[in-house]
Amino acid sequence: MATLPMLRLLPGLVVYDAERRYVVVDLLNATTVLVEDDHGQRHTRPAAELQPDLSPAHGDRPHRDLLTIPREEWECACEIASALQPLVEKGRGQRTRADVNALAERLHKHPATVYRWLLDYENSGLVSSLLRKPRKDKGERRLDPQVEDVIKSCIETFYLTSQRRTPAKTAFEVRKRCLAAGLTPPDPNTVRNRILAIDESLRVRKREGYKAANEKFQPILGSFPGADYPLAVVQIDHTPMDVIVVDDVHRLPIGRPYLTLAVDVFSKMVMGFYISLDPAGALSTGLCLSRAILGKEAYLQHLGIDDLDWSCWGLMRTIHTDNAKEFRGTMLGRAAQEYGIIAQRRPKGRPQYGGHVERAFRTYMGEVHNELPGTTFSNPRMRRDYDAEGRAVMTLDALEIWFTRFLLGCYHQRPHKGNDGRSPQSQWELGLLGNGSTVLGRGIPARYPDEERLRLDFLPYAERTVQEYGIAFEGVTYWSDALRRLVHAKDPASQKLKRQFVCRYDPRDLSRIWLFEPDGRHYLELPYRNLARPSISLWELRQAKKQLRAESTSNTNEELIFRTIDQMRELVAREAQKTKAARRMQQRQKGWGKPRSQSHSAPPPTEVPSRPLPPEPDEDILPFDDIREA
Repeated sequence: MATLPMLRLLPGLVVYDAERRYVVVDLLNATTVLVEDDHGQRHTRPAAELQPDLSPAHGDRPHRDLLTIPREEWECACEIASALQPLVEKGRGQRTRADVNALAERLHKHPATVYRWLLDYENSGLVSSLLRKPRKDKGERRLDPQVEDVIKSCIETFYLTSQRRTPAKTAFEVRKRCLAAGLTPPDPNTVRNRILAIDESLRVRKREGYKAANEKFQPILGSFPGADYPLAVVQIDHTPMDVIVVDDVHRLPIGRPYLTLAVDVFSKMVMGFYISLDPAGALSTGLCLSRAILGKEAYLQHLGIDDLDWSCWGLMRTIHTDNAKEFRGTMLGRAAQEYGIIAQRRPKGRPQYGGHVERAFRTYMGEVHNELPGTTFSNPRMRRDYDAEGRAVMTLDALEIWFTRFLLGCYHQRPHKGNDGRSPQSQWELGLLGNGSTVLGRGIPARYPDEERLRLDFLPYAERTVQEYGIAFEGVTYWSDALRRLVHAKDPASQKLKRQFVCRYDPRDLSRIWLFEPDGRHYLELPYRNLARPSISLWELRQAKKQLRAESTSNTNEELIFRTIDQMRELVAREAQKTKAARRMQQRQKGWGKPRSQSHSAPPPTEVPSRPLPPEPDEDILPFDDIREA
């Protein structure tokens, strides 16, 4: 069995639905599979309803929240996963005992350990399965931590430099520094072993430069290296859309929304997108990725679209971004690593890494320019005297429905030059099913079984203690009876400290948070302690607290915060017809307050609304500018 990102429904695979066990006989198309049950009878089943046999290694494996893992243990597990990947990609039928022995020798491990790692990693597909199991030390000798620090420092500052010093000179430098610090120097072979453990590509890059490393380890393999099958590489990027939207109350202009897009490079299929009035960042990236990985049936039903199909899902191998800063923090970085997703930043001066997502943006915006009233065009010279705000009629909900229909009904069905004239839908199916002669299909991606866990892993977090009144977050309290046994829980490492629990939250809707209970290894959903409170966003909450501080209010309690938010909303409602900034704020409140049950309506009539007074120079405050990322 391959790792979870590589799991495919292929002939011969044992699968299950809600009722019985089957064996896959054939792939009829990209969404339908021919299966045979235990009685020899054949049936056709939707691929979305079938799950590979993941038990017991994966299905019964206790879940451990990613943020509770110490950094050193996590980095070690990631290094092991990276070393195992070549053997995993070969598959059990292709790799040999010599391959395993060679890797064991390189990692200075017994082959049995490597076999155990391969079994855990292939059955689970998760990096966390490689975390070291708790055990007692058997008296093996270890270096003094101060000596380890000296070795690490010498390797980084003395060996991994353009001076290209030898391991022998590096060992001598370690000895000299240890003696100067009054420490017992290690054996030179210990230093050599530390150097041999360094990834070769890192060694070449640090000692010989990026150009030498790229020439040796990243040869040009085509228009986009490595993107030779579906979900091999997915590009993700953000852009403002070239259209003015109106609020759904007064039908007046509120500005341009932001689009976050995830495109499969092999097929040019759009795996997922997210449209919002909030500037792009980690939240929009996480929501776009979770939508790309999961099935789209519930989302299309939510939009009221039942005549179009969006049959693409699955964990991608690599995420390619123009600037991967969103993945440098703990939230998205660890989530991507946990699911085996590699986050790469486009290198400068490498034309083979073409901007597929940028070309897609140009295609979509060209459609916007031609079809939607209120377009801003690409630049002022193209816009000339076109009154974009005066002709704007699309609400944010209507724009999302229009864009979804354009993707599924037009873009995915049109011939694409990058696919040798095939449409993205046809190229996607070719990559999955093959053509029986020149192209070998990869199989239909397996659906990830625990969708709620995946969504939570891509949400921001905070760490909080449990008090007798519950959880306090940003001045708001949350409670559930399930918290009773966690009140004033002590830190396992120190009984003098209270235990910090990981709490996931959706900044658009703070009416509930999710606390990870590490002993039971599951999430507890916590609503407001006062259930009568309205749903609010994190930005609204912080704006209310900011206003209270400006008014020098000393008793800034929860009751006062919510009363202030109500007053702010009333003010926005009164002023919404006066300024664009106020209308934009009002529309954001609507979107944040109902992220899961947002209603969608048909596009509004094309009558031009009455023009408002010229907007006052109000400053448009950017929300979520300080969401915790690390």
